[in-house]
Amino acid sequence: MELEMNTPQENVRLLPLGDAAWTVEFGSVIDPVLHGRVQGLSDALEGARAAGRLSGVLDVVPTFRSLTVYFDPWVCDGEALGAELLLLARGAGSAQRSGRRWRIPVCFDGDLAPDLDDLAQAKGLSREAVIGLLTGTVFQVYMIGFMPGFPYMGGLPAELEMPRLSSPRKAVPARSLAVAGSMCAVYPWESPGGWRLLGRTPVPMFSAGEEESPSLLSSGDRVSWYAIDRGQYEEMEALAEAGGLLRESLLLEEDRP
Repeated sequence: MELEMNTPQENVRLLPLGDAAWTVEFGSVIDPVLHGRVQGLSDALEGARAAGRLSGVLDVVPTFRSLTVYFDPWVCDGEALGAELLLLARGAGSAQRSGRRWRIPVCFDGDLAPDLDDLAQAKGLSREAVIGLLTGTVFQVYMIGFMPGFPYMGGLPAELEMPRLSSPRKAVPARSLAVAGSMCAVYPWESPGGWRLLGRTPVPMFSAGEEESPSLLSSGDRVSWYAIDRGQYEEMEALAEAGGLLRESLLLEEDRP
């Protein structure tokens, strides 16, 4: 079953995901307005669950343009839940979470940024100009996905937009700063990947020891990069491996606890 709700201002689709989940889809593009509507519905669901409604809902997973609700079909009526989700989507409006503001170091040395020179050449830019665009941009974290701690960030300058590599790498080093299309991300773990690698941060993107928030970044956070040299990179990497790099030190001062 697929339901659609059309009003002059919105077009929402309710899509089944197996027999125990619904996806509420607000559109088909990566856009801050659509993401605000996703966040608005997420907040409305959180409020409904806190008030004791929506029993049987197990998990809520927001993305750029949609939100998936997993439920226990033995506890709640799936069709009734779907209808409730459409009503919430109509009334939730838009929310823009300010999140935390991070300033995170990146080293752009050649062996840590294997695609930087190729991207610069393809765009008719100098290496320094590419780094300047990256470090002069405030990126918005839309969602965490693909793997634990992997942040999908919007805001990449149009001058740096490039498609994925035609042949993905079998192993992308952990903490690689990467771009693809209009997005920016950091690989938290070594893994296969086809994004273009423009630098590497010494900062772990995921830490199981942080029980409340294993992922460094969350949806709604904003991130600025700043360049460091190889000596600073190795010093901070060693500090992080020893557990001495405090997350709070990466936040803007006014956002620190």
